[in-house]
Amino acid sequence: VKQVANLTLVSSACGVVSTAYASTKESHPYLRSVCDAAEKGVKSVSEATASCVQPVLATLEPHVVAASEYASKGLDKLGEKLPILQKPMEQIISDTKELVSSRVADVKDALSS
Repeated sequence: VKQVANLTLVSSACGVVSTAYASTKESHPYLRSVCDAAEKGVKSVSEATASCVQPVLATLEPHVVAASEYASKGLDKLGEKLPILQKPMEQIISDTKELVSSRVADVKDALSS
């Protein structure tokens, strides 16, 4: 999970979503109260679940470690094959807009010829 969260694309997307969430909460008082209640509920459920799950996690730890190592190797290979994962979301959006604009211009030129 840490390795996925550290991917540039994922971390920048999380930052954008977090900023939008905070801005929405500040701009809309009714949504703020709903979001605050939801956050408290999630926190309570997380805390209650953590104590129940702890014994199970202790038993499964060797399997979790093995799965984590396997997933880490897979993510490394994925990162090599998809360099886009190392770009921030803003750059990907900008590059995509530029590519689309270029293709549209090419189509316009072809049609006018």
